[in-house]
Amino acid sequence: MKGAAINMPDNNTVERTIRPIALNRKNALFAGHDAGAENWAVIASLIETCKMNGVDPHAWLANTLTSIVNGHKQSQIDDLLPWNYAIKV
Repeated sequence: MKGAAINMPDNNTVERTIRPIALNRKNALFAGHDAGAENWAVIASLIETCKMNGVDPHAWLANTLTSIVNGHKQSQIDDLLPWNYAIKV
């Protein structure tokens, strides 16, 4: 089959999806300390969770920090998670 074209699937969508994860992993190398890297990983996970749930990460974080400062009960911390914030908004 000389000259036959092979249709290769386009993986640009996958590449664009995983790029932020790869960049975050690279940037986390410069956290400076293991505890800092762990904190970075928690925040990055929460931000990506917001994105997966269609929640604006900045609005969620601002609302969550404001709720904590205003005395949100620790026993109700699940109410502040991104997937519950999406239901509230």
